[in-house]
Parts: sequence; structure tokens; C-alpha cells
Amino acid sequence: MNQASAQVIKDLHERMVRIRLFETEAGKLMEAGKLPGFLHLYVGQEAVAAGVMAALRDDDQITSTHRGHGHAVAKGVSFRHMYAELYGRVTGACLGRGGSMHINDLSLGMLGANGIVGAGIPIAVGAAFAAQYKGEDSVAVTFFGDGATNIGSFHEAANMAAILRLPVLFICENNGYAEFTPQSKHMLITDVADRAAAYGMPSVIVDGMDAVAVHRAAAEAVERARAGEGPMMIEAKTYRYYDHQGVKGLRHPYRSQEEVDEWKARDAIDLLEARALADGTATRAELDDTWQRTRDAIAEAIAYAEASPLPDTADLLLNVYSG
Repeated sequence: MNQASAQVIKDLHERMVRIRLFETEAGKLMEAGKLPGFLHLYVGQEAVAAGVMAALRDDDQITSTHRGHGHAVAKGVSFRHMYAELYGRVTGACLGRGGSMHINDLSLGMLGANGIVGAGIPIAVGAAFAAQYKGEDSVAVTFFGDGATNIGSFHEAANMAAILRLPVLFICENNGYAEFTPQSKHMLITDVADRAAAYGMPSVIVDGMDAVAVHRAAAEAVERARAGEGPMMIEAKTYRYYDHQGVKGLRHPYRSQEEVDEWKARDAIDLLEARALADGTATRAELDDTWQRTRDAIAEAIAYAEASPLPDTADLLLNVYSG
């Protein structure tokens, strides 16, 4: 912890608080029937998005998953545009067309969440190839779950990234479940990071509930990629508090409450706050102020989204292309 500056600690804390409160309120809105479509909440995994994004520049690019709100918030997509998109309003990040699973903001390097498991991985590899081809030093980062490493696109993309020494980070957010299937039921290895060695790619395993540990690993991997040393894989052992979809989910009993409680006892935000208070990095008043400022910003963004108009049906085919 002593190796992380006060600025980094406060940055990580604010990013995590923003994700936690955004997702909590989004879950309430869904339960109230105000949001259409599916909602895959990121609560519990905040340390991964915050730790990685704090190591990136604005021109670095990321691809996300169906559980992508946390990545978008941590990359800087505004609350207004996020909530408006969830509401399906024309002021949303994708003009109300993408919804929860397809939010993007190209101006911030957020190339998009993706409803197809593993589909964002080759997109990030493509972005890294483009940067390398143009002689730029930006880095691409792709987030995916443990189950996505069983998909062909992961293996094809990992092989290409390694052989071309592309500046891309593979971030596996291993929350232990592929939807409802525990990792032990869909792969025989314990550590997903072991798969990187098959492509000549280095890897590291980090505690995904420790934002400082994630940030440190990501910063080293980013520096390595910018220096032209190629891709790297980071496996973050983490956990989602809510069900696969929504707050209450499908009520399919596939994990025990005891398991959930054990992970919550190591909550990433609580851990960071305890450390910050113990070493004098932040005061309780400063931490509380971050929570309150974020609550106020979210309340304003929700009001903005609710007051925004729905898309005009006359624009239905806008930005829709066919070959």
C-alpha cells in the first residue's frame, strides 16, 4: 500500500464509488420497471475496472462485456449519457439504440460493451494492431470473464496478439461463474492465466478485490506494452454480488449465501477505505464527500435521463449499414 501515492488511492476510490452507486441505482430502476432490457450489474468487481483504468491514458482503448457499465464509468463515460442510454433515450451514449449491453463512447476510447461472450477480444486486438501500424503508442485493453476463454475468438486473438507483439492487455475478470456454471464445471485448470503460456504470453494473477494490486499489475503491463514488448494477460480473482442478470436474477440456486457473504466481507471499497484511513492517505470526511458528490451527480443524471425524449422513429435506420 505504501507504494501507491495518495493521488492514486483517491483516484481508485472515486472510480469504485462511482461504479458502485451507478450500478446500485440502476438496479433499483430496473426493479421498479423503469429500464427496458437486461441489466448485468458489476457490483463487487469495481476494483478491476478502477485499477486498470487508472493506469490508462485517455487515448487508450478498451472493449467490454455484457457486464460493461463498470468499465464505461471507470473510463469516463458520463452518468448522464449512461443513464439516458439505459432508459433508451435519444440523449444516451448510443442515442438510445444500444441499451445496457452495447454502450460505447469512441471519444473516450470506450469501443463498446458486447452482448456476445468473448466478442470484444478480437476488437481490442484490432485496435492494438491499428495503433502499432500507425506508429502510435496507445494501448488496447480487453475485459472478459473466465467462460470467455473457452471461446474460439479468445484463442485466435491471443495467438495473433502474441505473434505480432501487439500492445494489448487481456484482463480476465474471473468471478468464478460463467452465467450459472462454476469454473470447475467448464474447465479443468484452476488459474485461467495458465492459458496465456500456450501463446508465449506472460501472465499474472492478482487479487481482484484489491484495487491497488490490480492497478500495480496493470500499470506494469501497460508500460511493457507501450515499450513494444507485446501483450500480457492479467487474471483478477473477483466476485459479483448480484445474480448473473439483474438484482434478483432468475432465482436459480447455484451458489450459497455463505459464499456470497464471504466475498462481501472482503469488499474492495471497504478494503481500500480501511487502508487509506490507517495510513493517513484520506480522512473519513474526504471519503464521505466522495460518496455524497457521487450520489448528487447520479440523482441529477437520472433526472436528466427521465426528462430526455425517446428516439424519433424517423431516424430508425440512422447509422445502420448493410453490405
